[in-house]
Amino acid sequence: MSKKKTVLSCIQPTSEMHFGNYFGAVQNWVRLQKDYTGIYGVVDYHAMTMPYDPKELHHTTMNMVVDLLACGIDPEKSILFIQSLCPEHTELCWILSCFCSYGELQRMTQFKDKSESEKVQEKGNIVSTGLFTYPVLQAADILIYKAEFVPVGKDQEQHLELTRNIANRFNNKHGEYFVEPQALFTDIPKLLSLADPTKKMSKSLGDQHCVRLFESEGSIRKKVKSAVTDVGPKTDVMSPGVENLFELLKACGNIDAYDSLLQDYYAGALKYSDLKENVANGLVALSKQFTDKKAELTKNEKQIEEQVYEMSAQARKLAQKTIVEVRDMVGLPKIKH
Repeated sequence: MSKKKTVLSCIQPTSEMHFGNYFGAVQNWVRLQKDYTGIYGVVDYHAMTMPYDPKELHHTTMNMVVDLLACGIDPEKSILFIQSLCPEHTELCWILSCFCSYGELQRMTQFKDKSESEKVQEKGNIVSTGLFTYPVLQAADILIYKAEFVPVGKDQEQHLELTRNIANRFNNKHGEYFVEPQALFTDIPKLLSLADPTKKMSKSLGDQHCVRLFESEGSIRKKVKSAVTDVGPKTDVMSPGVENLFELLKACGNIDAYDSLLQDYYAGALKYSDLKENVANGLVALSKQFTDKKAELTKNEKQIEEQVYEMSAQARKLAQKTIVEVRDMVGLPKIKH
C-alpha cells in the first residue's frame, strides 16, 4: 500500500445513497482501489452546515459507512473513516483558515447556491458561518492526509483549486510541507432526474427525482417506466430524457444492449419501452447485488460498528502525525499526553 499514490475523496451522509452518487463517485472509488491507496471519508461535520436533525445525522452517518462497504470499498485496500471521529481535521481547519482570504470564500459558487436554497430559507433557519467556511474544512480533509490526487468532476474543481492555494501559501511561509493535490478527472456520467431530465438526479428534489441504491425492484421499475423521454416536437437531436436513459444503461455496464439500442435509435426503430426495460434490468441487478451484500454486513451490527471505529482510528493516526508537525511549524506548543 505504501508504494501507491494516495487518493482521497469524501461523501456527505445525507440520507440513503442513490445511483447518481454511485455512478458519479463511489463506483470510481472502488475502481481506484486497484492502483491507489484510497482514503475515503463520511464527512458528518460538513452535513451540519445545512439544517439537519441530530438523530437522523447519527443514523445516516453510520448507514453511509455500511452502504460504502456494500458497494465494494475494501478495508484491506482502503481506509474508510468518519470525519468527526478524527477531530484533528477541525484543528487543521482553524490553522488553514489563517491562510485563506475572505475574498476567496466569497467567490465560492456553492455557498451562493446553498445559502439561497429553500431549505435554508425556511423560517427559523439561518445561513451559517459553517456553510461559508466549509471549503477550508474540505481543504483540511485533503491536506491532513497529504493526498496526491482527488477524484473530482468539473463542478468541484474550484474547491480543489482553493485547497492548492492554501497549501501553497502555507508552504511559502513555513517551508515545503503539504502536497498540492491534483485533480483526478475520470469519466463520470452526468446522470439526470428521470422525472425532470433538465435537473441532476438528486434526493433534495424529491423521491421521484432519484433512484435509490437499496430501493425495491418494483419501485425501481416503476420509476424507470415513467421516465420522461421526449418533450415537445421531435428533432434530430437526442432529447435529454432519452440521452439520460442511455447514460444509465451504459453506466450499468450493459454495453451490448447500449450499442444495439443506440443503433436502433439512429435507424429510427427504437422502442422506448425496450430502452426502459433494459435500464430497469441493469439497475435492479446492481441493486440486488448491493442489497444482498448489505444484508450480509448487517447481520452483526456490533462487529460493523467496531470496524467503523477501527478504520477511523487508523485514519486518525495519520491525521495526528500531520497535526503534531504542523503545530510545531506554526509555533504552537507541543501537546503532552
